[in-house]
Order: sequence, then structure tokens, then C-alpha cells
Amino acid sequence: MSETVQIRVQVAYALPHKQRVIDIEVSEGCTAREAVEQSRISEQFPDLDLSNAKFGIFGKSVKADQVLVDGDRVEIYRKLIADPKESRKKRADRAKAKRETD
Repeated sequence: MSETVQIRVQVAYALPHKQRVIDIEVSEGCTAREAVEQSRISEQFPDLDLSNAKFGIFGKSVKADQVLVDGDRVEIYRKLIADPKESRKKRADRAKAKRETD
């Protein structure tokens, strides 16, 4: 009988005031979504909606069915509260207006 090979991965999620990184062992062939579910991280973040969550591995967006390799860190991404391009534009406009008044 063959043994199931285990790999070590991390599951990470962060809010502005609370962050968690959970180290777990999963079976080889495990997907990002499966690792997140096995980590039980949603128990620590009751408002976390995994059915609509986006995932990444070390800052690179991946699909939920991405197969993990030993050492991967699965990151759960929150929805953006502001469009980054629009935020940069507003900051640039404020800086320009301040320079013109100085």
C-alpha cells in the first residue's frame, strides 16, 4: 500500500487590524481552495466569504483549483475598497493643487 505524500504549505489572510498565517500539511495534489478549507482559517474570520474569495501564491493571482507544491503560501485576497488607479489620480490632483497654492 502506498503512503500519501504530505507537503507543507501556509495559508494567509489579513485585515488592517488582524493577520493570520497558518502552517499546515496537506496531501500532494491539494488545491489552493482545499488548503484554505483545511486550514479552517474562516473560523478566525467569520466575515470571510470563501465562495467569492480570490487566491494568490506569493503575490501572484491563481485560480482556486491551482495545485500546490511544497512551501507554497496561499494568500486569500480581500475585495478592494477603492480603485488603485483612481486613488493615485486623486492624490496626484491634491498634490498638484497644493503646489499651485504654495
